Amino acid sequence: MLTRFRLMLALACAATVMAAAPVRADAPGTIVEIAAANPNFKTLVAAVKAAGLAGTLSGKGPFTVFAPTDEAFAKLPAGTVETLLKPENKAKLQAILLYHVVSGKVLSTDLKDGKVATVEGQDVKIDLSGGVHVNDAKVTKADIIASNGVIHVIDTVLLPPSK
Repeated sequence: MLTRFRLMLALACAATVMAAAPVRADAPGTIVEIAAANPNFKTLVAAVKAAGLAGTLSGKGPFTVFAPTDEAFAKLPAGTVETLLKPENKAKLQAILLYHVVSGKVLSTDLKDGKVATVEGQDVKIDLSGGVHVNDAKVTKADIIASNGVIHVIDTVLLPPSK
């Protein structure tokens, strides 16, 4: 009798825990969650956190992010990333990262040749000849769907023109 009671209690506890846990098997994570789960975006995730943008890019959106890989960050001159991650360079880092973000969910099939305004305030140039390019960066993987937008992987860090 005591064993049966323990089994019923264990089942009741398990049912309570399962009911309390949200089921998101079919729902993608946010842009930040997807990037954080990808080993190719360690530098990008560190930069987003250092810039204080993790909350924004985890928000409702929708956003389109042209996400540079760790290899893209490695192309920058030596010491650049380390310098940008310093607290005194937060505003500059924010500007660079927001230059990679477009408002709205823009899939690869929605892209057209021409200029697109970024959240940073300046335009990027989309060129569809010979593959998809954003300024000088090539899109290497498109349309990674997130719950709050879409990610397009790029091979070069986009740097906003000086104002």
